[in-house]
This record gives sequence, C-alpha cells and structure tokens, in this order.
Amino acid sequence: MSLHKLRLAAVPITFSSRLFLKPFPNTLSLGLFSRHLQPHKPLLVRAFSASAAVQDIPATQASDSSARPQWKAAIDFKWIRDNKEAVEINIKNRNSNANLEAVLELYENMVNLQKEVEQLREERNNVAKKMKGKLEPSQRETLVEEGKNLKESLVSLEEDLVKLKDELQHVAQSIPNMTHPDVPIGGEDSSAIRKEVGSPREFSFPIKDHLQLGKDLDLIDFDSAAEVSGSKFFYLKNEAVLLEMALLNWTLSQVMKKGFTPLTTPEIVRSSIVEKCGFQPRGDNTQVYSIDGTDQCLIGTAEIPVGGIHMDSILLESALPLKYIAFSHCFRTEAGAAGAATKGLYRVHQFSKAEMFVICRPEDSESFHQELIQIEEDLFTSLGLHFKTLDMATADLGAPAYRKFDVEAWMPGLGRFGEISSASNCTDYQSRRLGIRYRPSEQPQTGPKKGKANLPATKFVHTLNATACAIPRMMVCLLENYQQEDGSVVIPEPLRPFMGGIELIKPKLK
Repeated sequence: MSLHKLRLAAVPITFSSRLFLKPFPNTLSLGLFSRHLQPHKPLLVRAFSASAAVQDIPATQASDSSARPQWKAAIDFKWIRDNKEAVEINIKNRNSNANLEAVLELYENMVNLQKEVEQLREERNNVAKKMKGKLEPSQRETLVEEGKNLKESLVSLEEDLVKLKDELQHVAQSIPNMTHPDVPIGGEDSSAIRKEVGSPREFSFPIKDHLQLGKDLDLIDFDSAAEVSGSKFFYLKNEAVLLEMALLNWTLSQVMKKGFTPLTTPEIVRSSIVEKCGFQPRGDNTQVYSIDGTDQCLIGTAEIPVGGIHMDSILLESALPLKYIAFSHCFRTEAGAAGAATKGLYRVHQFSKAEMFVICRPEDSESFHQELIQIEEDLFTSLGLHFKTLDMATADLGAPAYRKFDVEAWMPGLGRFGEISSASNCTDYQSRRLGIRYRPSEQPQTGPKKGKANLPATKFVHTLNATACAIPRMMVCLLENYQQEDGSVVIPEPLRPFMGGIELIKPKLK
C-alpha cells in the first residue's frame, strides 16, 4: 500500500501578502475588486451536528474507525435497487470496481434485519404494556422472563444491524456518480472535442522547452529544490515570481466580475473531508499526502476545503447559488507518474492554484457547468492560448463527476497538448456525503394540527468545481508559446498591469 506520511512542525504561515501583489502605479488597483463582492447573504437555517442530523446522514465509517472521524453518506439505496440495470451499466462504463451485487445483497439483508428489530421492539412494548396491568405473580414472572429474553435478543440484533449498516456503507461508497447521457462511453481516447480555439504558433527559429527557458532566463531552479525537498519540487525566481502573482491576481479580478466570492483556504484538512469529496486519502497509488499520527491530509485542490465550508448544514434557497473562487497551494504525490510527459513544471508535488466552486439547486447545475467552462475558455482565450475543450469519456470521470470538461492547451516545447484545466458537475454526489442541503422557498403547508405549518422538505444541493488557473502548467504554456528568437519571453498584455508594466522577460546580463 502506498501511504504517504509527513511529519510537520507547527510553523506560522501567512499567504495574504503573496496572493494580492499590489499593481504598480498607473495600473488597475485591486481595491476595485470590492465592487464585485456580493452582499452578505443569510446562509443557514440551522447547522446540525452528526448526532442531530436526520437519520440517513449520521456520522460513521466502518473501516479504520479508530483513526479518523466516522461518517455516513446519505446514499439512496432504494433508488439503486430500483434502477439496478442502469447503475450496473454505469459502473461498467466508468471502469469502476464497485460491487453492485454485494451492495444490493447487503441492503436486502439490512431491510430484513430492520424488520426483525422493529418486530421485536413492538413485542417488547406489548410486554411492557401488559406489565402495567393487575397480574398474578406467576403471570408477572412469565412476562418478566419474556421481556428479558426479548431485550437480550433485541440487543444482539441491534448490534448486528449496526455492523451490517457499516458494512453496507463501506461497500456502497465505491459506487460512482451516475453519468450525463451525452458523455462519450469509453476511455480517454473516446473523449469528444467540444471546442477548439486558435492554432499552433509557427516559429521561424529552433524553440526551447520551458525547462531550458527557465534556466536561461534564471526563472526556475529545479536542482536546488531537489536537494532541499526532493524531485518534482522547484523554486521560482525573478520575473517568474511576479508572473505567478500576476496570473493569480488577474484571474481573481476576472472571475470576481462574474459574482464569485474570493477565499483562501486551510491547506490541511481531516481525512474524512477528503473522502466525502470523493478522493481516497489512503490506498494504492493515492495522490494524497497524509500526516503521520493524525487524521489529517494536505489538500490536492481547494475543492476539498471549500466543499467542507457548508458541511452538515441546511441552506436557504434564497442564498443559492454560492459561487467561490479559492486560492490555495496544492500537494499531490503524483504516484505512478513518470516519463518525459511529466518533466519540469508539468507534474509537480506542490503548486499554486485558483479554483472555482459552485453550490446550487439541482435544476441549475447544468447551466452553471456551462458557465464555468465558458469562464475557463474566456480566460485562456484572453491569454492567446491555442487550446481544445474535451467532453471527457466515462472511464476518465472519476467517482464524483456526472460530467467533466477538460481544457488542453498547446505546449510547443513539449510538442503536445497538455491539460491545464477541468470543470466538473458532481450533482449531489458530494453533498450527500458532506450533508449539504437547502430548504425550498415555497410557502409552508398547514398541518393536521390547527395552526401548525409543515416546512417544505429539504433537498440536497448540487456542487461543481473548475480550475481557473493552475500556475505551473500556465507557466509552461506562456513561456513556451511566447518565447522569442533572442531568448526573451513576451508577457501577454492582460498580465502586464499586474507585473508593474513589464512587457518582456529578457536574458540576464552575464
């Protein structure tokens, strides 16, 4: 088993100064961002703990319960049973190892055992009622013995039921989300091109890859980072640092205009939050770094801590949608990654990223998915990149996504397209695990008791996520596509106000 463990010292770190690099004079001020911040909305009707939650989302997880918080997903087992054929086909199309037959068998056993438990409870209650009447000593003795036997049987069955529910949860949590009907069936090669923008730049001189450019322009230091931290780490230097800040601040300024609230997030989270978002923190070829001796992990994406903000809560419908743009550092083991396709900045263990995250009503999630991919395409078009958007095939979706669009940009130094972004609609897969619901706004219905109104039933929200800017791969694109014959690199015009007006990264004088 590939379990990546870290031993971390408590070192105070702040990122605010890195995130908002103030533009130089005569440039756009980040103070103008405030006009795009949305007024504060009332978010919660009430927050509830696991113990106070409705029955289908108590906290528990069967395996490794002593090492991490227990939790349960609000999986609709009856729906799975009633739609067995569709679920079975979906599991096959997504190349999932989920065991549907085991889930259905465990569910049937649980339902039958639940009936037995309820029957015994009813018999025990009947015995208790009889005990309240006037009885002969012999009759009372018989009822006492019967009640004792029923209690012992009930305790045993209830223990079996708890174990069965835990096992059912453990097996059922591997069932992936259902799939949008328009998603291509097959592996990555079956993915369909949704859009292609631009064309590859034609160079009249021998081109360099970003590693050579980074070395020649004194922008990136892999060698020192390898000595300090190991392979797949790097130092950014000189104009590359400004370029990272410029990319982040420009991205934030553009996305906030679309009504997104900016966030910075914790970069260490509980393992259970990682699991609830659909990732496997402990397992073969895990991409997650786990911290030794704790139930915590380093995040691989801001999607995880942002998803956890509203965990175990009921939102007002009037508060939806919630749209966030979150900055964080991301940490990934990149287990199993090797070869020329992963060299340089393309695949690294630590990087900066701006991630969009949306919480909305179920009927709105497809339109927000289109909005997210459009934002991504507009950003990359503004930077003059040649890219294509792919509707990813079933086997490449991962467990949470109902549908996923990937953006691949042309990287001339690497001589291929490389993924720079993705946008996923996870429907209610994550919200059923995180316990995020909303209360519809329709008028309460008057109940049978005079003057007592029934609130409308809560529903699970839908969640979506999309990469706005992953720094290393954006740097690969910009350095390789904007290189000049003299070895310099042109800064795309939208980024110049955030780099103090720098238009060109020139070779350093020896």
